[in-house]
Amino acid sequence: MTIKIPQKYNYVGFIYILPWIIGFSVFQLYPFVASFIYSFTDYVLGRRPNFIGFRNFVHMFRVDPHFLQSLRVTFIFVLMSVTGKLSFALFIALVLNIKVKLISAFRTVYYIPSILGGSVAISVLWRVLFVREGVVNHILTSIGLPAGNWYGRPLNALFTISLLSIWQFGSSMVLFLAGLKQIPGELYEAARVDGAGRVYSFIRITLPQLSPIILFNLVMQTINAFQEFTSAFVITGGGPLRGTYLYGMKLYEEAFANFRMGYASALSWALFIIILIFTVIVFKTSAKWVYYEDDGKF
Repeated sequence: MTIKIPQKYNYVGFIYILPWIIGFSVFQLYPFVASFIYSFTDYVLGRRPNFIGFRNFVHMFRVDPHFLQSLRVTFIFVLMSVTGKLSFALFIALVLNIKVKLISAFRTVYYIPSILGGSVAISVLWRVLFVREGVVNHILTSIGLPAGNWYGRPLNALFTISLLSIWQFGSSMVLFLAGLKQIPGELYEAARVDGAGRVYSFIRITLPQLSPIILFNLVMQTINAFQEFTSAFVITGGGPLRGTYLYGMKLYEEAFANFRMGYASALSWALFIIILIFTVIVFKTSAKWVYYEDDGKF
């Protein structure tokens, strides 16, 4: 039996979604298409663009000395921040899954950094915390440890801004916590009857049951990490020695400092392709390590 919807209701529905369609077209679809077109031009802000083919992409790999450097720094940042964030989020989720009094209040407190994180104000506060005379060094020296040179060395500075990203673990933690709530308790009871310890149960029960959520968090957090800009720009300015010169800073510099919009568009599409390749690889390999209950296998 087919239900026919009166024609007038189609127009009403279209009117309701019209603001979203306009916003999507103006702020997402048009920039997406325009950046693709500009990536094949020598467009400089204030000048008429000229078609130059793949010259921007050739310049990117063969001439630009900072492109590969920014890409290398970004890959290291993604590895440190995503690995640390997911590990810490899972650990906190396991702790908050324990049934104790006021656990709901603790869950709310642990989620606050994700609400505040990413802003310029938080980045400024993070920079102050890790200066030579900052709170972090004061705590270290008070317990007999040497003060850290957080911004003086490239790897230390990159680790510092990675810590800010790890500190914003709340969204991943909430998803892990929701996943933990869905794991049947009978699985752990059966494991205990068979003599399995907590570590074995975590490896053989918890991780497989959480693997779909791990996959989702891995993809989403990696995409966000590749696009990171604020922390490096505010805290270190890309230094020292371009040790925190993330890809987002490279793109920003070309677009809004050098006004080379054509080249910046090419950089943005290169990043898009890198993220796309990573996502495809993760999804292609997920069949070997992601467990779905319907399939009954990894």
